Amino acid sequence: MSLRVAIVTESFLPALNGVTNSVLRVIESLESAGHEAMLISPTYAERYYGNVECFRAPALPFKQFAVGLPNIYLTSTLAQFQPDVVHVASPFWLGGQAIAAAARLRVPSVAVYQTDVSGYLARYNMQFARAAVDRMIAAIHAPATITLAPTPASASYLTKLGVKNVEVWGRGVDLELFHPDRRLTPEVSAMRQMIAGDKRVVGFIGRLAAEKQVNQFEALVDLPNTHFVIVGDGPERANLEARFAGKPVTFLGSLLGDDLANAYAMLDVFVHFGAEETFGQTIQEAQASGVPVVAPASGGPLFLIQPGVNGFLGEPHRPHTFRPFVENLLDDTHLRARIAEASRRSVRLKSWHANNAVLLDHYDRVVAAAKPVGLRERQSA
Repeated sequence: MSLRVAIVTESFLPALNGVTNSVLRVIESLESAGHEAMLISPTYAERYYGNVECFRAPALPFKQFAVGLPNIYLTSTLAQFQPDVVHVASPFWLGGQAIAAAARLRVPSVAVYQTDVSGYLARYNMQFARAAVDRMIAAIHAPATITLAPTPASASYLTKLGVKNVEVWGRGVDLELFHPDRRLTPEVSAMRQMIAGDKRVVGFIGRLAAEKQVNQFEALVDLPNTHFVIVGDGPERANLEARFAGKPVTFLGSLLGDDLANAYAMLDVFVHFGAEETFGQTIQEAQASGVPVVAPASGGPLFLIQPGVNGFLGEPHRPHTFRPFVENLLDDTHLRARIAEASRRSVRLKSWHANNAVLLDHYDRVVAAAKPVGLRERQSA
């Protein structure tokens, strides 16, 4: 059955982050399956994204984020589209309004929990607001037909807040774009030689924000015969460039497509210090690329990395505990090869097609269970 899906997202292009990437992949899956979609976001100024009609919501800037604000036109915009289901990505103020509007319209909603807002409060010295934010998150998700969390830990967190109908739905990864064979290409060899010469290469790829804790690379930058590569952009980039001035660190800015995949393939070890990752999409992309990962034993990485099998876990906020793992991987080529192979195997069944097929099943289930049925059918009855 063809569905009409209204997507309301707190983040979209031109912002590049995990929420945006996931929404783009959802749109691809919907179009591939013959479904129709529309989108509401606070950042996208174009009228269409491909065949998807887009509506821009008002926003308030906060820490270089565009925070979507509720608006009087959201309910009418949804009603005019006559959706069978409303997909809400990383709901906060805008997404909360969309979930409530779907409930009023008697249309099922699928809320996708993607951002640990409470966890970020401590990073931005706002820990005092955690209890209030937890209550807000519970209230936002309460009217949703189903909430999808990326890991069992995040699902447990939501359940403890009193959110009902929570299930685990992770993230896919592009297994063709991110592939170990890319490391052998002339483009990657030339890129590596130009940046690092004959040195080993350790790197991070992701948004350069305080919660990613890229500054903790200070615990590694004196490793001998090693060059460091930081890929991404964000509010901390200037501070990080100043901090690592004169060190063997190269900042490549934001990369996309083949350039991004080549950057992964260039690395000998991928290191992620961020201890507040709800999931850790760049970890999956490194694993798909056959790159060993060292990350904190916290949040999403706990469910992506089996220590000693497909990566290693250091102690959160204690960067010196990461160093022995990185050193061993750099010095032991057999260990590095074994971890790299296991990394690729660990994501071999996590293509975006397979991942989003589960999401489409959730759509079918909530639409079939809706009483009465979707808005289009009710209005045409």
